[in-house]
Amino acid sequence: MYLLSELARGETGRIAEIKGGWGIRHRLLLKGIKEGSIVRVISSGRGPVVIEVEKNTVALGKGIAQKILIRKG
Repeated sequence: MYLLSELARGETGRIAEIKGGWGIRHRLLLKGIKEGSIVRVISSGRGPVVIEVEKNTVALGKGIAQKILIRKG
């Protein structure tokens, strides 16, 4: 498994686990980000990680992106 912050632009994967408490999980859920969701990285590198999930584009800070574990494929 990989951290979301480790994926390169264009890579896709399924969210396997979100590390963190209820607050983080709830904030992510409001953006359509939950375990089992398929994500595609639009932009990574410096600054936020921008992903596409559930037909929405979402920007996440590096700290949050490091709490999301991804299975590639």
